[in-house]
Amino acid sequence: MYPEPARHAPYERAVEVHQPTPITPAAVTPAPLVPVQPGHVPAVASVVLPDGRVVTGYAISPMQPEPVAAKPVVSRAAVNVALGGVGFLAVCGGLLLLTTFITALTALITQLITLAAVIFGGWIAVQVFSASGHKSGTTVNIRKAVIKRNKFYG
Repeated sequence: MYPEPARHAPYERAVEVHQPTPITPAAVTPAPLVPVQPGHVPAVASVVLPDGRVVTGYAISPMQPEPVAAKPVVSRAAVNVALGGVGFLAVCGGLLLLTTFITALTALITQLITLAAVIFGGWIAVQVFSASGHKSGTTVNIRKAVIKRNKFYG
C-alpha cells in the first residue's frame, strides 16, 4: 500500500560546529565623577545576582517624564461652531420677535388712523348737516340776494 522507503546511507555531510568568539573588552575608561552636594549623600544599594555575585552601587532614581497636558475631549473648533449655532438661533428668534412686533405696531397705527378718520369725518358731517346753526359768531343777514348763473351778487 505505501511505497517502501529508499535505503540510503546516512547523511554524508559534515557537521559544522561554530564556537563563539570571545569579545575582548575595549579599553575601559573611568566613568566621569558626578559632583555630589555635601549635604546629600546618595544611598548605596547592593543586589545579589542569581549566580551569587553581589553588585553594589548608588541607586539612581528614574527620570520622570514631563506631564503631558491632557487634551480636551472636544476640540475648541467644535465648541466654537456649537456656540456660533446657539448665537445664530438666538438672533433668529430675536429677529422673528422683532418682525412680529413691527407687524403688530403697523396694524395698531393703521387702526388708530382709521379710528381718527371715522371720528373726525363724523364730526365734520355733524357740522355740515346740522339743522340749527350755532348762535356764536357774526351773523350776516342778506336781504336781497341775486343769484345769476351760479354767481352771488349781494
